[in-house]
Amino acid sequence: MAHSHSHTIPDDGPPRRRLAIVLGAVVLSIAAVALAAMVALWPDADEVPRDQNPYGAEGVSTVDATVTGVKPFNCNSGGEGPDGTIEVAGDCARVTAKVDGEGTATFDLDASRYRAGIDPGDDIRLIRIEPEGQPASYEFLDFSRGVPLTALAVIFAVLVVAVARWRGLFALAGIGVTLFALTKFMLPAFLAGESPLAVAIVGSTVIMIVVLYLAHGISIRTTSALFGTFVGIALTALIGLAATDWTQLSGVGSEDDQRLIATVPQISLSSIVAGTMVIAGLGVLNDVTVTQASAVWELRAVQPAARGAALFTSAMRIGRDHIASSVYTLVFAYAGSAMTVLLLATAYQRGLNDIATTEEIGQEIVRTLVGAIGLVLAVPVTTLFAVWLAPPRVADAPAAAPAGVPPTEPPSRGSHAGPRGG
Repeated sequence: MAHSHSHTIPDDGPPRRRLAIVLGAVVLSIAAVALAAMVALWPDADEVPRDQNPYGAEGVSTVDATVTGVKPFNCNSGGEGPDGTIEVAGDCARVTAKVDGEGTATFDLDASRYRAGIDPGDDIRLIRIEPEGQPASYEFLDFSRGVPLTALAVIFAVLVVAVARWRGLFALAGIGVTLFALTKFMLPAFLAGESPLAVAIVGSTVIMIVVLYLAHGISIRTTSALFGTFVGIALTALIGLAATDWTQLSGVGSEDDQRLIATVPQISLSSIVAGTMVIAGLGVLNDVTVTQASAVWELRAVQPAARGAALFTSAMRIGRDHIASSVYTLVFAYAGSAMTVLLLATAYQRGLNDIATTEEIGQEIVRTLVGAIGLVLAVPVTTLFAVWLAPPRVADAPAAAPAGVPPTEPPSRGSHAGPRGG
């Protein structure tokens, strides 16, 4: 009678349940500390400086309108305008628009705005200025983008849920948690003068705990990815702080930065640069840690007899490929966000060294390199956690057959292997 061997990986049973309980206690402890820190850093409403809305002054408001006519004219503009902005020479345009609930508005567009494109039927936003006792005048503010942005968001959400199903739905819920943490805690805390690095670490820790378990379920595998993510966050924060000081980044690299300092004089933009390095790398960091943990679990399933060192080596082969593609992702993402500055510097025929060492581009370079370093270090750390926490090896399991070779049945006890008769 043939004797069968059971090679099921023991991912349940009392030892694994005890491990899950211990890991759960560790994660809950970390979550409790992070939440307590979040409460301590949470700013009161009166601590967050709020400048007056420039479009909310007396007699000033914003209104919705629809373009009804565009008439170009040669304005022969160019040079520096009265407000210090650089005007572009070329045709300007006189635009008429139907203002919702008010009537018709007429305003002029300078050459740079007109060249960007405006046509009858476009939905726009106007600044309405009506001094006391005088008729209202209008200025162009921006295009109304609410409908297309909402449509794109709905299409994205539908596709995510259709393809990923419950995982996709939970991932969308994770986006909601992330936006809540950013808008209700992290941004106000930055403005209130709390330590940007501490706020970024605490906020990122809370976000990752919620998002990882929401999107990937509560399991030992997810917990191993979470531990690797924690280490990645800590390393990115430390390296980012040192790199910001070493490269002497002030955080003032654009007009928006200068505007922010004028609005919130006590803010430390150099510290915020270091904090944003943690936030900027979260998405890719989460991606690689989850992938490494999943890779270890899958490798254990197909190689139940593999020792820890062999499992680590196999998983790191996957990790190296993922590192390469993720680094490219970071570079392309930041290059795209700084494309206008790169184009302008190229048009000025400035050398690569001059471009790279400017404050604005230097911030992006340092942010990219720090994020990439944190990502690279997180891969082996996550792999170690995953190998340590993965189901234990089964010593009597057969080695995995090479690709294309069917596995052979073990001979029956007492039988003799020999050539079969033809």
